[in-house]
Amino acid sequence: MTTLKSINRLLMSLSLALLLFTGVLVMTAGTSLAGDIAIQGYDAVAYFKAGKALKGNESFTFPWHTMTWYFLSKENRELFATSPEKYAPQYDGYCAWAMTEERKAITDPEVWTIVNGKLYLNCSRAAYEKWSRDIPGNIKKADAIWLNVYGGH
Repeated sequence: MTTLKSINRLLMSLSLALLLFTGVLVMTAGTSLAGDIAIQGYDAVAYFKAGKALKGNESFTFPWHTMTWYFLSKENRELFATSPEKYAPQYDGYCAWAMTEERKAITDPEVWTIVNGKLYLNCSRAAYEKWSRDIPGNIKKADAIWLNVYGGH
């Protein structure tokens, strides 16, 4: 009887270990290299220079804030590398509206605006509409949350 209990415990432990290991593999697969690409591969400098959202190129990348940033050209990459804070979207590219609600939401790089020389992205047109009703007030609120809740990271 003691041997049967020992075998059952061993099987339970192995099953639990297998479940945990499988969960770790799935979680790791979900955070693949694609998760490390900033603003879905769009060129942060292009918003300022071209005035539109443009996809970057794998040939021109730069690592910053634990993400890989893509650019259309070597020139854009160098501009970003010289002054990333000038070109990177606020809140590390999370939705400006969601930040006013203390949430981090993945953005749609096609929904953006530049205010006072800073790039802001939103997760949807609906979020942008809400955010744009009081841009100065929402920026002030989101900035405070970004700093106090997320430590600026």
